[in-house]
Amino acid sequence: MAPADIVRPTHVEVNLSCLERNFTAIRQHVGSAKVMPVLKANAYGHGLVEVARLMVGLGADYLGAAFLEEGLLLRQAGITAPVLVLGSLAGEQIPRFIQNDLTLTASSIDKLQLIDEAAAALNLRAKVHLKVDTGMERVGIHHYSAPKLLEASLLCRHLEVEGIYSHFANADAADLSHARLQLERFLDVLAFYERHSLPAPMRHIANSAGVLQLPESHLDLVRPGIMLYGVYPSSECQRTVKVEPALQWKSQVCYFKVVQPGSPVSYGSTWQSDHPVRIVTVPVGYGDGYFRALSNQAQVLIRGQRYPIVGRVCMDQFMVNIEWDSAYNGDVVTLLGRDGNETITADDLARWAGTIPYEVLTNINTRVPRVYMRDQ
Repeated sequence: MAPADIVRPTHVEVNLSCLERNFTAIRQHVGSAKVMPVLKANAYGHGLVEVARLMVGLGADYLGAAFLEEGLLLRQAGITAPVLVLGSLAGEQIPRFIQNDLTLTASSIDKLQLIDEAAAALNLRAKVHLKVDTGMERVGIHHYSAPKLLEASLLCRHLEVEGIYSHFANADAADLSHARLQLERFLDVLAFYERHSLPAPMRHIANSAGVLQLPESHLDLVRPGIMLYGVYPSSECQRTVKVEPALQWKSQVCYFKVVQPGSPVSYGSTWQSDHPVRIVTVPVGYGDGYFRALSNQAQVLIRGQRYPIVGRVCMDQFMVNIEWDSAYNGDVVTLLGRDGNETITADDLARWAGTIPYEVLTNINTRVPRVYMRDQ
């Protein structure tokens, strides 16, 4: 059964003890490097504010967010720890970053100058990390043009260049040649500071895959994302740090019926049985982030047994074929997690839906309540 204070039977359970162990394992693995838990997309579905509070309590050196709005939610919740906003920014947002002591990403000379001007107008000092593109082709100044950005930063009088970073495109692959090329390019950029007899700002490039596969990339700070939540970046990635999933997604049986042969189930009539079967309905759907692509593909756990979803996943419900087994209204249905000796992982759901575990976790809608617990 769902906890008594949860009105909706569909809920996510987040085990804070698992998150704590994962963070500790990462910190031990990276040695002297600082650790910045990445909390974007509602902390990968686990709950932004709650996970942030846990990480601050564990001594996280920095918190990572994607957008201004995520940073503001942390500040509004009373979290005063340093927050680096990793995403690109619009010029009109810059004053709000500075006023709320959020660290900005400066990905071009123009943005750097806008930040400096905004800080001067506010009579405040901004904190920035410079972003270098070493092979992602997303955001950041190209590595071969980076000296211009670094030179421009030395002329800014109203900001502190606290860090400089890049991002791996393929560090989760078995073939690490491109990731090593990116690291080499980044180190070449950083040589600017030695050439000018200047102390380098905080250097970082390692995401979860970099933490796991490229110890030489740990530098001054690492940015664990999905591995913090107990999921590995890819099937190819070496599992050099033991982490455990912190999230389970559960619901309940809400209806039971016997469906006769030849009677199709759900929209589009994509599934029917050639013999009588027992079908149960579960109050979860693509409106909750349970993908429609899981129709006739996914399995769930009921009473420790695996059963297939049949027919199309609806916005708020889906149906499960339990053949002639027993299930009753109120029985727990595990969509993601363990029941008895059976487990459904984020990798399982991703495979059935034709996507990646990142999308599975971050798509769990906020209308699904989060329940926080610890090991008993």
